[in-house]
Amino acid sequence: MIDETVEEIAEMQTHSSSAVAVKAARALADLDDEAFPTVEEYVRALERNSSALRRANPSHASLVTTQHEIVSAVEDANPDTVEAAKAVTADAIEDVVERVETAKHEAAERVAERLADGMALLTHDYSTTVLEAIESAAERGAYLDVYVTEARPRYLGRKTARTLAGIDRVNATLIVDGAAGHYMSEVDEVLVGMDCIVDEHLYNRVGTYPVATVANDAGVPVVATGSSAKLVDSGGFRFENDFRSPSEVVLEPPEGFDVGNPAYDATPTRLLDRVVTDEGVREY
Repeated sequence: MIDETVEEIAEMQTHSSSAVAVKAARALADLDDEAFPTVEEYVRALERNSSALRRANPSHASLVTTQHEIVSAVEDANPDTVEAAKAVTADAIEDVVERVETAKHEAAERVAERLADGMALLTHDYSTTVLEAIESAAERGAYLDVYVTEARPRYLGRKTARTLAGIDRVNATLIVDGAAGHYMSEVDEVLVGMDCIVDEHLYNRVGTYPVATVANDAGVPVVATGSSAKLVDSGGFRFENDFRSPSEVVLEPPEGFDVGNPAYDATPTRLLDRVVTDEGVREY
């Protein structure tokens, strides 16, 4: 079962990193159905499977950090029996899942509190935290205009626009990525999700960096939001970009030229106004 989950996680390129982290955490519970002669062998199996899950999607910081937390919880508990080790694992999994899911909601609520009636936003890619924040603000009575970039080449912005179209009091406009500069003068705030922040860079879906650069030049604040699990110390995590298939960019085989298709880019945090997580607001 874990092998199947590893394959699924490797293909979860359009899902939020929080969803990936939760799925991976729950996958470790499959070890509860297996028999192990000693605690040491159980812990080795736990480490081996956790490592496979982390390698399946190494660009997702919350996946990496939560997997480390689960394994460390078992090792630190130093259980005497296999059953005790499995019980510690189950508790650690539930703690991680609850914290990740709660953190998203708390971050979204912090963002929603600052979204005033009549604001115009611009967002890039597809972020469940951003969508929840916008929906929460609208439910409180705020009317919002939201420009949504397509987020090529996978066009995840189209999914965002369709979701926003179903929210009362939200007027969504889908725009091509290159039109962000054209509409920036009408925008009060750029609001994006985040894959992770490592040291002085925000890693997010490719295209975030140019949007933030345009916003900075126009004097429009840029806000990133997500779980605090995505704020990572570089000493424990190294971001690995994912380079997607050229077929996402051109349908016909490229002849005489190469195709570059990175999934993420790195936005310097100096271009951000603030980062909003479940733990609070970090100003830049």
